[in-house]
Amino acid sequence: MLNETRKILNDDSILVSATCVRVPVYIGHSEAVFVEFERPLSVAEAEELLKDAPGVKLFDDNRYPIPKDVAGRDEVFVGRLRKDSVFENGIAMWVVADNVRKGAALNAVQIAEML
Repeated sequence: MLNETRKILNDDSILVSATCVRVPVYIGHSEAVFVEFERPLSVAEAEELLKDAPGVKLFDDNRYPIPKDVAGRDEVFVGRLRKDSVFENGIAMWVVADNVRKGAALNAVQIAEML
């Protein structure tokens, strides 16, 4: 996981700090994601960007998705957006996706369609 983002984006300068935890979930990957930007970004701006992003379903009102809600769905679900408490230009969020569809088969099809 530490190297996957760098490999996918072909950019060794991207810094990733992550901990993987295996839990008994039939379908789905859940991630607490913290992103640091070059300039300040408000939660409202982040929500605007995400709500219009293709393949993303934004949960609002500080709600968050859980794996059983996303099984069989193609979208990546994002919720619980908030300012990061440590990094001035950071946004924290909760991200969940069906790992069989979005993490494997669907991704392969979408990448092939783009190419």
